[in-house]
Amino acid sequence: MSELALFSLSEEHKMIREAARDFAQNEIVPIAAEFDESGEFPHATIRKMGGMGFMGIEIPEEYGGVGMDTLAYVLALEEICRADASHGVIMSVNNSLYCHGIMKFGTEEQKQKFVTPVASGKSIGAYSLTEPQSGSDAGTMKSRARRDGDSYVLNGRKSWVTSGPVADYYVVFMMTDPEKRQKGVTAFLVEAGTPGLTRGKKEPKLGIRASATSELIFENCRVPAANRLGAEGEGFKIAMTVLDAGRIGIATQALGIAEAAYEAARRYAVEREAFGQPIGAFQGTGFKIADMKTRIEASRLLIYNAAMAKEKSKQDGRRYSLEASMAKLFASETAMYVTHQAVQIHGGLGYSRELPIERYFRDAKITEIYEGTSEIQRLVISRSELGLK
Repeated sequence: MSELALFSLSEEHKMIREAARDFAQNEIVPIAAEFDESGEFPHATIRKMGGMGFMGIEIPEEYGGVGMDTLAYVLALEEICRADASHGVIMSVNNSLYCHGIMKFGTEEQKQKFVTPVASGKSIGAYSLTEPQSGSDAGTMKSRARRDGDSYVLNGRKSWVTSGPVADYYVVFMMTDPEKRQKGVTAFLVEAGTPGLTRGKKEPKLGIRASATSELIFENCRVPAANRLGAEGEGFKIAMTVLDAGRIGIATQALGIAEAAYEAARRYAVEREAFGQPIGAFQGTGFKIADMKTRIEASRLLIYNAAMAKEKSKQDGRRYSLEASMAKLFASETAMYVTHQAVQIHGGLGYSRELPIERYFRDAKITEIYEGTSEIQRLVISRSELGLK
């Protein structure tokens, strides 16, 4: 992995990257295939990641985190995702979709209660926006929340909740005023085990199989009004703000997957011989390696730029949607391109489950879909550039 001339890493940054790399290679790589095969959630390694501070890198120490910056988060996540995308997405959701939103919009009491155990790795957080018939268009959301005295009563069904079957806490978005569409969405913090909340079946997935995903069913689920995140009607704003951070995480996940596939392909292109020379000496393979490497490094630049934009946002409050969307779009499509070429370079071996290449290929696809499809990213980017709302 190369060092980029435009970015000078501090000793602290280098230390967290090395710690994440050592952990990922020694603790995750040996078990990744086993957990992909079984689809079991990797509780033990996730707890260890929490103990090392990976589950709350940007969260201040007083709330259970380690108080570092977005670049540190990206560097650590990249190494975890090189080892296994399932571990990576669990880490990403904990840090960005869950903790980030509460830190930005939550009360002091909410931060203490809902962030501290998750950022320290003792508990797991999840984010629940998507519904069976509602994805990027939150105005079509069917779930409802009704105020009843000092509580809200939640009813509805949420789908594709990452860490849904195992999470201890959820950020949940419900419609409180359907006539206002997006401006009628409100966010809530819901504890697992709350009466009226049922976790649906675990989804059988093509990739990231060790990352547990399920539906959430709310049937007259009563939560305290104190658990409302932000004001009524601010839910869509909160959801989109949080997704900006989440998209940096998914872009980094894609980068990690692409790097793992690329390194395997590069080694094989040198080791495998045909007609008396390494297959990398043939332009058909060598040019693939060149394109893979170039797209990976371009992705890295976009991701680091988005990380810097997020850091700047902490001072000036400017949204970094454009930078995050560009990073997520390019890195996710790079992951698909690189893993596809890695399978091709390995030939029949790339199609075999004896090597991790086919897992990289399966894991890469979801990065083009969740936290905003490639089509949605192009919509965000084009509207920003054209000055359209």
